[in-house]
Amino acid sequence: MTIPSQLHALFRRQQKLLYGLLMQVAAQAVLELCALKRLLGALPGLLAVLHTWSGSLGYHPHVHLLITGGGLTPDGQHWEPARGDYLVPVAQLSRKVAALFRAALQAKAPALFATVPAAVWQGPWVTFCKHYGQGNEAVLNYLSRYVFRTALSNARLLDMDETHVTFRYKDRKAGTWRTERLEGVAFLRRFLQHVLPRGFHKVRSYGLWHPSKRSQSNRAWLLLTLEQLADPPTPAKLADLVQALTQLTDETDQASPKRAEEDGAQPRCPHCGSQQTRLLGEWPRWRMPWAS
Repeated sequence: MTIPSQLHALFRRQQKLLYGLLMQVAAQAVLELCALKRLLGALPGLLAVLHTWSGSLGYHPHVHLLITGGGLTPDGQHWEPARGDYLVPVAQLSRKVAALFRAALQAKAPALFATVPAAVWQGPWVTFCKHYGQGNEAVLNYLSRYVFRTALSNARLLDMDETHVTFRYKDRKAGTWRTERLEGVAFLRRFLQHVLPRGFHKVRSYGLWHPSKRSQSNRAWLLLTLEQLADPPTPAKLADLVQALTQLTDETDQASPKRAEEDGAQPRCPHCGSQQTRLLGEWPRWRMPWAS
């Protein structure tokens, strides 16, 4: 999911706000469309990754989404597989992203919204979708290609002397590799514009993969696992298994903070519920470390 070029200057000035807003809106658009019964009627899992570059290191903010090929139904009893070649209609998704981003920007930063030309909301926004594959290998291939990618890998650096840097990039439209030679300062300027703001998380989870949806994701995992059995359980037995798993998950969630405190370990984060925390230090509430 990309943004119109007219928004590039605005994104440069307000990176942390607008990058986060774009990721949130992209995921929200997919989740809202997937919730429609005529499209999927279920909750999928989403992994969002922010990139800001084109092949030639130009400024090109966009979000990649890895989405499960289906989702968990609202009652939590069934896994609904994706229908057809696309999870949701691409043209409808593009329009929804534009509408949601416009509303979110107007609500969160009305002063910035007032500076956006009206043509931005009237023109088309671009979204590209494709079926990526099935199984663990497809997921790992996607993760390795997008999650850990940087603006320029060492393999694409061809030459560097006292004044210039030469690198290659893939021209997607022409389907061929091209070479570009830049002065050192120009190369650094083009490369450093893709360094994200301090503390910004470029990889985020939504839907079934969000930490707050752990019980639903466990249900989905159980349903998918049981579907692969040679002798799958009856609907009644399946309902009992799902209920037992849900009860076990709830009991574990309730016991974890107390057990962590008893063991002297760090408790869950009060904001997101994650246990993947590390205690760096403790400061009295009445005195911050930067206070004089």
